[in-house]
Amino acid sequence: MTTYTAPVKDMQFLLHDVLAVSAADIPGYADLDRGFTAAVLEEAGKVATEVLAPLNAVGDREGCTLENGVVRTPTGFDAAFRAMKEGGWTALDCDPEYGGQGLPYLMSSAVGEVFVSANMAFNMYQGLTHGAYSAIHAHGSPEQKAKYLPKMVSCDWTGTMNLTEPHCGTDLGLLRTRAEPQDDGSYLITGQKIFISAGDHDLAENIIHLVLAKAPGGGEGTKGISLFIVPKVLVNEDGSLGARNAVTVGKIEEKMGIHGNATCVLDYDGAKGWLLGDLHKGMRAMFTMMNEARLGVGLQGYAVAEAAYQNAAAYARDRLQGRAVTGVKNPTGAADPLIVHPDIRRALMDQKSFVEGARALTFWGASLIDRAHHGDAAADGLIGLLTPVIKGFQTDKGFDSAVQAQQIYGGHGYIEEQGMSQFVRDARIAMIYEGANGVQALDLVGRKLATDGGKHVMAFFDMVKAETKAHDGDDRMKAFTDPLKAASKQMQAAGMFFMQNGMKNPDAALAGSTDFLHLMGHVCLGLMWTRMAAAAHAALDAGTEDSAFYETKIATGRYYMARQLPACGMHLARIESGADPVMALAAEAF
Repeated sequence: MTTYTAPVKDMQFLLHDVLAVSAADIPGYADLDRGFTAAVLEEAGKVATEVLAPLNAVGDREGCTLENGVVRTPTGFDAAFRAMKEGGWTALDCDPEYGGQGLPYLMSSAVGEVFVSANMAFNMYQGLTHGAYSAIHAHGSPEQKAKYLPKMVSCDWTGTMNLTEPHCGTDLGLLRTRAEPQDDGSYLITGQKIFISAGDHDLAENIIHLVLAKAPGGGEGTKGISLFIVPKVLVNEDGSLGARNAVTVGKIEEKMGIHGNATCVLDYDGAKGWLLGDLHKGMRAMFTMMNEARLGVGLQGYAVAEAAYQNAAAYARDRLQGRAVTGVKNPTGAADPLIVHPDIRRALMDQKSFVEGARALTFWGASLIDRAHHGDAAADGLIGLLTPVIKGFQTDKGFDSAVQAQQIYGGHGYIEEQGMSQFVRDARIAMIYEGANGVQALDLVGRKLATDGGKHVMAFFDMVKAETKAHDGDDRMKAFTDPLKAASKQMQAAGMFFMQNGMKNPDAALAGSTDFLHLMGHVCLGLMWTRMAAAAHAALDAGTEDSAFYETKIATGRYYMARQLPACGMHLARIESGADPVMALAAEAF
């Protein structure tokens, strides 16, 4: 049985020592003093530890079932969902006009991490609802907002996104779901959608599906796609629930992980729907939800790794196995604990340094979203650049970390009784959904680097340069600034290779796209660790009663800079090898 404790102290360090949120010039941040954020995070931690974490293995073991057209969630999920609603946790950063609490997105992200770590599959029910809420909030008519949002904010009604079809995943231009206009302004939606997370369940009285479909006159490809609101149960003019809509569950997918979340095949047979946003402009509205979802999935990547790490570290401290090569450390026992062995320490440091760096990057990204929500174009451009990195890099590395945590248990990690395999299985999906990581890499190299003439990536390089320059003359920071400078130059060299070779041979750029995503991910975490080290040194210089905490931060950051950042050189070498090694074989040779 695994356990989980919210890392409130680490989160508080980021919010107040690194980001200095209460002094930031972002609306709403002035209210985020240490006492307030601590109270929110500690209470979320109690919910996570006492309510959600005990259900994690239950959801994995029982899964969801389809009985006479009704999807049943695992034992205890209904009561837990009621507790989440009653505690107001579903409404943290939602618009107060519709019943939300109006907190910054940053606080919603921090709380979201705690809930994902405790029970990823469960948290997806409210997480997907938030994405659908955001799309309707951004693109809905005043009538649509009034009709749907209050119930979605409270999670009395939940929400989904419906993109994928059996023949059509990433290439949405191929989708076949049709929308036929009706005289009353509605549309009849017909088609099949697959892989719909939280597609049906017994936790809410209604589910608001957002469905991509093609209406007449839209033309071919993605330009002809529109987005529709299709309720599971039709909503009357007075807000009460009416007849069941013509959408049914074909089956629940049997999956590798996240068994507690119902991943459904949904069949639409002339279901009544209403246009959301502009006709034939559905991709724009859908990406409001997709971009938020990609940041949320990047958070899932490190949040599951955090839970796996906590259990692996505890096991390494307790499990007796062998003797330390430098001499006996546990003279009263038959053996020393695993944690004395250098390779176990390496594995734990890999996990710890990644998780804490990824948390910092995600929190910073959330603060950029808060800036963007208030009209900051530079922040909007920068988070657009960082989104594929946060999603792709953090889920790749999060899965690796979960595997390392499982490995520390040896054979016991492979036994379901210990619970470590669930972390591995749950973490795996994050690399795939909301745009597989290969697609994230293509998006980064093929589109994001060149957006607005490349000014956003240049702004990122300027940020890195300013951070290293700010610590000139501080010898304590050289272990951070020197590796960061080197890694930034390697990232620039990779970008130059794409510029010089990409136009004449696009394969030369795209063959290196995943390596570039990882190279940039390491630079991002290197930047985060430099900022964290500077904040930790400042706290120590000012005097603190918790010097061990800050010294641990610095030591963990030094590890990342010395042991992880050198991977940038490997990725650059791969990129500069070009397309030839990748494309050398004919298709039939595979």
